[in-house]
Amino acid sequence: MQQTQLIRSSTFLWALAVAASFALFVVALFAFIYWKLDAYLVARSDRMITTQIHFVAKLSPARRVSAIADHLAQDSRGVQYAGLFDAAGKRLAGNIDRVPRELGLDGAAQGVRLDLLEKPTEHGPVVRAVGSRLEGGDVLVMGRNVDETREISSVVGQALALGLLPAFSLCLLAGAWLSLRAQRRVEEVNQRVQRIVAGELRERLPEGGTDDPFARLARIVNGMLDEMETMINALAGVGNDIAHDLRTPLTRVRLALERGRTHAGTLEQLQDVADKAIAGIDQSLAIVTALLRLTEIENNRRMAGFGDVALDEILREVCDVYDPIAEDKHVGLGVVTECNVQVWGDRDLLFEAVANLVDNAIKFTPSGGRVDLALQAEDETALVRVSDTGPGISEQEREAVLRRFYRSDKMRNTPGVGLGLRLVAAIVKLHGFRLIIGPAPGGRIEILAWTGSAGRPIARRSRALLHAEAGQMG
Repeated sequence: MQQTQLIRSSTFLWALAVAASFALFVVALFAFIYWKLDAYLVARSDRMITTQIHFVAKLSPARRVSAIADHLAQDSRGVQYAGLFDAAGKRLAGNIDRVPRELGLDGAAQGVRLDLLEKPTEHGPVVRAVGSRLEGGDVLVMGRNVDETREISSVVGQALALGLLPAFSLCLLAGAWLSLRAQRRVEEVNQRVQRIVAGELRERLPEGGTDDPFARLARIVNGMLDEMETMINALAGVGNDIAHDLRTPLTRVRLALERGRTHAGTLEQLQDVADKAIAGIDQSLAIVTALLRLTEIENNRRMAGFGDVALDEILREVCDVYDPIAEDKHVGLGVVTECNVQVWGDRDLLFEAVANLVDNAIKFTPSGGRVDLALQAEDETALVRVSDTGPGISEQEREAVLRRFYRSDKMRNTPGVGLGLRLVAAIVKLHGFRLIIGPAPGGRIEILAWTGSAGRPIARRSRALLHAEAGQMG
């Protein structure tokens, strides 16, 4: 079964196709080389024969016979042929018995079959020959055996067999190895994916130590699985968090109503019970509203309101809104803006993010403390800083405070639902900005934004990423 899958795999079939194409290319290449070499040898033989016959033809009749004899005596390989005949066709010299009938006497080279004095065992050879009629009526025929091209073709064939077959086999072996390697990796991926589908969310795809496309794809998928595991674990706890945070105010409402029904005897007592019940219901509605708001932002539904926003105006407006609240708590509130800063984003969302940071800072700053807002700009970045003299956020809690409903033990008695910083983080991510939580003592949270035209492509990439994440979650 495994061998059948190996043979049918696309990698092996591609390797087989490449090997076959390579074999055809090599055969065609050797055929072309043989054809060009044969043509070259024949042309060279024709030039040699023409030169020789012109040389002998220019000699005197008395010297022609000795010249032909010397020419044949120097032929150690037996590939030279020559014949001198009188006008009647009688042989005067040479190793050719008679003039071939099909040979033209115009001095052009052509292939003919010669009748030799020494008869060959099978039949006369086919040679390239030139015939010429001399002065006085004599006929001179000279030729050369070109059967050496057959030897060359034999050598080419042997080289082709010795080179092509190992190369073809090597291609097949390489294809089989690559196919088996890919099949093993795919099978391992299939097994791990099946375990992930079965619920083992910590399982990851094998990345290996290489940097091939398969390893890069595995790293991308593993990153996606990390995000999915984080989101799934977060979603698994959201239900419990919601139930826990809603149970407290609803329980208070129920107890207040139950006590009011039993013990309230006057209109003022009933109104007091109703006020407590309304406060508990308002707290529950605040939790639900905050969750809906957070979901709306995280699902990327607030993109239509993007435009140029003046951060310095937002900081001053937030300071104006919270100044009475800070004054009631005896907390100093101030804002410092160095210059006018424009960013690309949603004005309402950015106002809400800064307002949440200021609200938290005032809430956790003790009486007599101070909250400061600052705006700094440099090159194509802007930094919004909200700092206070409160307890701050410890290094161990910097990631935890961005989760839904998280409230540290020392803040349990402070009003709130634990969604403020999570909402700020969602708004910052929507805009492609960065949220930086400073170390304690003292609280310091910063938003690093991109200003002017530099922020637009970053915001567009952020929106594209959020759209992709929403599509994966869908």
